[in-house]
Amino acid sequence: GNRITCRDWFQLCLKEGLTVFRDQEFSADERSATVQRIADVRQLKAHQFPEDAGPLAHPVRPGKYIEINNFYTATVYEKGAELCRMIETIVGRAGFRAGMDLFFDRHDGEAATVEDFLACFEEATGADLTQFAVWYQQAGTPELVCSFSYDAARKEAELKIEQVLKPTPGETRKRPLHIPVRLGLVAPDGSDMPLRLASGEEVAAGVLHVRKRSETHRFVDVAQRPVPSLLRGFSAPVNLTLDISDRDLEFLMQHDGDLYNRWEAAQALATRTIVEIVHTLRAGKRTGRGTAFAKALEKSIADPRLEPAYRAQLLTLPSDGDIARQIGRDVDPQAIHRARTQLLRLIGRELSPLLESLYEKMRPPGRFAPDAASAGKRALRNAALALLAARGRPEDTARVAAHYHAARNMTDQSAALGLLADVKGPERERAFEHFYDRWHDDHIVIDRWFSAQAMSSLPDAPERVRGLLRHPLFSMTNPNKVRALVGAFAMGNPLRFNNPDGQGYDLVADAVLELDGFNAAIAARLLSSFRSWRTLEVGRRRRAQRALQRIARRKGLSKDVFEIVGKTLEQD
Repeated sequence: GNRITCRDWFQLCLKEGLTVFRDQEFSADERSATVQRIADVRQLKAHQFPEDAGPLAHPVRPGKYIEINNFYTATVYEKGAELCRMIETIVGRAGFRAGMDLFFDRHDGEAATVEDFLACFEEATGADLTQFAVWYQQAGTPELVCSFSYDAARKEAELKIEQVLKPTPGETRKRPLHIPVRLGLVAPDGSDMPLRLASGEEVAAGVLHVRKRSETHRFVDVAQRPVPSLLRGFSAPVNLTLDISDRDLEFLMQHDGDLYNRWEAAQALATRTIVEIVHTLRAGKRTGRGTAFAKALEKSIADPRLEPAYRAQLLTLPSDGDIARQIGRDVDPQAIHRARTQLLRLIGRELSPLLESLYEKMRPPGRFAPDAASAGKRALRNAALALLAARGRPEDTARVAAHYHAARNMTDQSAALGLLADVKGPERERAFEHFYDRWHDDHIVIDRWFSAQAMSSLPDAPERVRGLLRHPLFSMTNPNKVRALVGAFAMGNPLRFNNPDGQGYDLVADAVLELDGFNAAIAARLLSSFRSWRTLEVGRRRRAQRALQRIARRKGLSKDVFEIVGKTLEQD
């Protein structure tokens, strides 16, 4: 950004998307590339995908705006980074470097546009990015609906891919995109089969370039039935729909050569399990679903060849928000939380011996070390602790409290504090009192004290947050404190923000109205927590709508809040 700036505000994604991509790549080089990719995708799906699916959807390069402060979005930043990553996938790493070198040679010290950026890659590599440029112009998350079949007699496999491009606000007609799909065909022994097409060509670099609304690709010389591994490394920011069995997902969890897709298979199976539990609970029935997933997970976690940081990611279930997005409509956050908690408890009980062993094996041998290997062991130990705590026994709470008080670093102490925030009892109160006494003079660390309480699943969380708004160390005029308390509650606690009585909506609406008088940008950012309100079940939907309407009726709203509340309430 200091060497090549943007010609105008509409080109913001060029600078910021490239900056986020560069930061992701640096972190991948410094730590585990797979774990970093998982973290990036978690962030993208948690923040950008809901933006694309709701009333605030806009292209990576928007064509209009009311208030420029509302331009600093996950779509511009995180999705903008994904477009840079897709360019690298399309032209190759060497081609991407050549294009970047040309971009700096040609535009150093100038103000550039997205077109200038893309032209450099086309000139450096000979690639045609005309259709790819539509990604910058079109809002929404594409869905790839895929079907896969195998003909044993002909030794052929067929992959059908359809682009589904749903309407977004102001965009009812969508153009097909150029989507790079990295894939593999995994043989029964876990090896990758050759990707040879019926045309006689090999799939270059394992990437199919999907350009049409509907395509069929036929692979030949496929000796045995493979399991398809699609969208490896999350090669494009899309939703993938594939009719795949639990058994094949379990197979990919153990054998996929792409470690990102091993994790994705585990997430898909966990999501499927939790969604089924949700439907069972809402029907008023009991279910024992989850044992098969726990056993499949155990096989992966017990593999010593997998680095600890990666195994920690495998042990982390999809979030409440992930499950809500999968369900899509008539969402009951309380049922989702109950179902996810039920699966956590089952895993904690079924895998107790392994989790106990990991908790002890990952114990740090000496002084704190910030290196990647030590950080990975801390992550795995804390993930094991969380699942052991999910069993809900008094001795489990005692273990978490002991972990907190024995911690010699903020990572361990903060992890235990977050777990204790969900437990009612003296251990919780003692830990929070201790943390406050130790860190109240550190205005950065004490933000964690606020946010841990704001994200508590306990029923009194909304009341506790209102009480903390009056705390001497909290100030509405301090943006970091607002993010730590109100922001953490609104965006990090879907259970209590979506309380059926509407307490959570009213709390955040009150904060938005207060903030709008002196920090409209933060007020508008908080307001985005309502972006998925139309997907909720009818009772919560009505209460969220009333809170939004109360904000909209306030006279003298800033342009920031006026724009966001207007779009959020706008009818489809």
